[in-house]
This record gives sequence, C-alpha cells and structure tokens, in this order.
Amino acid sequence: MRHHIVAVVFVALPFATVFAVAQSSSAVPPARAAGTPAGIEVLSLDRSGDACTDFYQFACGGWMAANPMPADRQRWGRFNQLQDHNFTILRRILEAPKSEGDRKKASDYYAACMDEKGIEAKGLQLLERELTRIGAMTRKDELPAVVARLHGIGVNVLLRFGARTDLRDATKQIADVDQGGLGLPDRDYYLKTDARSLELKQKYQNHVQKMLGMLKPTPARAEADARAILAIETKLADAALDRTARRDPAVTDHTMSPADWQALTPDLDWSKYLAAAGVPAFTQINVSVPSYLKAMNALVASTPLDDVKAYLTWQLVNASAQMLPKAVVDADFDFFSRTLEGQQEPLPRWQRCVTQTDEQLGEALGKAFVDEAFGPAAKADTLKMVEGIKAAMRQDIEAASWMS
Repeated sequence: MRHHIVAVVFVALPFATVFAVAQSSSAVPPARAAGTPAGIEVLSLDRSGDACTDFYQFACGGWMAANPMPADRQRWGRFNQLQDHNFTILRRILEAPKSEGDRKKASDYYAACMDEKGIEAKGLQLLERELTRIGAMTRKDELPAVVARLHGIGVNVLLRFGARTDLRDATKQIADVDQGGLGLPDRDYYLKTDARSLELKQKYQNHVQKMLGMLKPTPARAEADARAILAIETKLADAALDRTARRDPAVTDHTMSPADWQALTPDLDWSKYLAAAGVPAFTQINVSVPSYLKAMNALVASTPLDDVKAYLTWQLVNASAQMLPKAVVDADFDFFSRTLEGQQEPLPRWQRCVTQTDEQLGEALGKAFVDEAFGPAAKADTLKMVEGIKAAMRQDIEAASWMS
C-alpha cells in the first residue's frame, strides 16, 4: 500500500483560487491583497475572461499566469505547492542526526536512496539474485513461485494478488486476484491504432530494448526480446477490462472457491504461488476478471519459455529503475516522464528519495511528520474547520429543493 502525506485542503471554487493552508505549526498561508475576504485570492482571477464562457479561466487564469509550469513537474497547482512545503519538513526529518526507532529506519532508507556514489559502484548488482532466479527457470510449472517472489518485491507481472473488502460484507476482507502486468500506464496505449498511439508503442518497444541492452545481451537478442515483450503485454491488455467497464462494482465481483479459481487457469498451479508467497489459508477468493485469467493462462501456455523469461526480466528492471545507476534512471525518465507525460526535467534527487521513503515506509515517516508538524492545536483547528464545512454543506443541501 502506498502512503501519501498531504496537506488537508478544502475547496469551493477551482483550487487555484482558494487559500490552501497546510495545518502544521510551520505552515505560512500565502499573502493576499489588503481587504480581500479570507478564503478567496482575487489576484488569482482573470477578469478579462468571461465567467459565463470559461469559468475556469476566469477563476484561475490570474494564478496560472503568475505560476507557470515548472520544468520538473507534470502538473502544478496549489496542492503541489503544499506538498512541496510538506516535503521540506519530511526532508528535515529524514536528514536529522541521531534518529531512533522507526524514524531511523526511514532515515536509513532515505540515506541509501541518496547514496548516488554507492549506487553507481554497485551497478546492477541489486538485480543479480532475481535475474538468476528468472534465468534458472527450465519449466513453466516453476512460473507461479517466481511470480510470487516478484510480487513480493513489488514487481507487477501477469496479475495482481492481494486482499480487498468483500463487496457483499464490508466487515470482511477477502482474497482477490485481478488483471495487471502491463508496462505502459493503461491498456489503451497498446490497443489504439491512431498515429500517435502507434508512435508511442514503437517508442516503448525501443525503450524496452534499450533498458534490456544494459544487461549486456547481444543487440539482436535485446531487439527480439523487446518485440516479444510488447507482444505479451499487448495480449494481456487485450484481455483486460477498460477503465469505463470497471466503474461498475458488479463487473469485478466474482467470489468463488480456490478450486474454481484454479480451474480457470489449468496451466498455472496457484498452490505453488500461495506457498511461495506465504499466503494464509482462505476458503473464498474474488476473481475480479475471470476472462482475463483464462486469456492469461492461454497466453502463458502458448508463449515460448524464453519469451516469458524476457517479460519477467523487463518487468523487474522497469520496477527497479529508480534505484539503479544514473544511466537507467535517465532512460526511465526520458520515456515515462518526458515522452509520455511531457515533464522536461527530473525532480531533485532529494524529492524523489522522500517520495520513495514515503511509499516504502509511510507509516514510520507519517508518524514522524505528525510529531514534527501537526500538534494538538493544529488537529483541533482542522476538526473545527471540517465541522464548519460539513455544516455549511448540510445547509446548502437541505435548502436545495430540486434534490430528492
């Protein structure tokens, strides 16, 4: 589970117009013009625009003009400014000397992430054990255990397995298996056939080839593996439900026994996966997309083992890229951030390492953040603000005669 430490923000107009005040002891609300009512920053308005034609431009145009997109961001707004404020606090926590307990764990993780010289010296040694494990496979019946190991270290291969709230009984958790295993952000990247999508898919294949090439195979092998990987991921994407279909909870609600789950995939022995992953015994599982599992089983059965191993290798490298030497980090940024998202420069390393620490040790870092920046007075102020907003919303809703 990922943990994100964010400021509490409430908005009534588009966020650029609203004072987003972080509830921490060191938060400083942005300045506003004298006489301006608290809550609205009139300098953020674009009074040259017509509110009836483009309300967003009218409400936020002034702010956008005064706050151009930084080169190291994919999006920018008041929320991001608040997050930057919080990141400064988190950096101070992580770089503080003499940390103890959970705070020390977080600080040690952050320090390891910041150790660029050490990372460069180790090269790709971080991957050696897992690459050896993948390379040692000689039969496909070994695949479930290898997939379990990769899932355990955060590598997204073939599918997702975990726990979720039982949609039929919210007091219970239930085992859940779902579609997954793609390198690109969404299935549509693989399936759209317009010129832009085809160009991106080719650039993705080139990127995969480049990243695999850092493992020192022959150029011909890296090229062949990249083609095979794209073919595998395209078939997985074709079997996956799109985002629109998944909006209906009933579409992904398919509770069954472990035996029925196994029957969907006769070529993959899930008892080996469960044993390798250390999953406790369960009597029911939700199979979110049964048709995906059937297609995945057929794909694994019909795909040469070497191609499956190439796919696993790519997913391992892709998931680990941010913790590898600079050449890998730069290549990862160039495709996923610059080409796909339009971000021109990477974030400073300390911000990336704060993010990594937050994702991996969020509970430890979150506790330290609360101790550092969110005292009892701030909590009381926030609760008071929340209750005030709820009361105002309740009054508006009750006064709306058109609502049932």
